Amino acid sequence: MTRDEFLAALASEGFKEIVTVTREPNQSLDTHAHPFEAKALILAGELSIRAGEAEQRYQPGDVFHLPANESHAERYGPAGVTYLVGRK
Repeated sequence: MTRDEFLAALASEGFKEIVTVTREPNQSLDTHAHPFEAKALILAGELSIRAGEAEQRYQPGDVFHLPANESHAERYGPAGVTYLVGRK
């Protein structure tokens, strides 16, 4: 998915807060949850998200979606990760 397609999708789905997030290489965040729904497009690098027993890896062009209050852990690849995220 391109950046423009993603931004159009966010707008059509009611995501009003849009930010770019960059995380450092080979770092991680332990299990946590956000009080908002998040939908993100990976711009560069790599991100793995573990929710429950399942872990999914995301690379540039991939989109991930997390419902509000879903517990998950994050792990960033050797080049870190940058993603564009809509929150609501």
